[in-house]
Amino acid sequence: MASKIRVVLRPVKSILVRFCPFESDVESTRKFLQYINHKKIQDTNRNCEVTADVRHDGSEPLVDVRFADGERLIMKGANLTTIEMLTALGARCNAKDLKEEPKSKKKNP
Repeated sequence: MASKIRVVLRPVKSILVRFCPFESDVESTRKFLQYINHKKIQDTNRNCEVTADVRHDGSEPLVDVRFADGERLIMKGANLTTIEMLTALGARCNAKDLKEEPKSKKKNP
């Protein structure tokens, strides 16, 4: 189902996935971490650091994405599905890739 969503991590610097495994609303965040760690997605940016911060403090599950340009995307996993998180990340990455393409074309005539 989520395999049809294309995520290219080229503009991403790091991804922090934080959750408490004993909470009831953590499933989508755990699945997001599983998909992000897939080899095909990891191959799109070997320099992207993916960190899992597993806590036992009842904290809200969240995904904190830091882009190379300094921008951040914070997604609260309790309110989102895995598909919604992957779609949001994929859309933001695609938008940043499209911004980079015209700059690289201007530099290389």
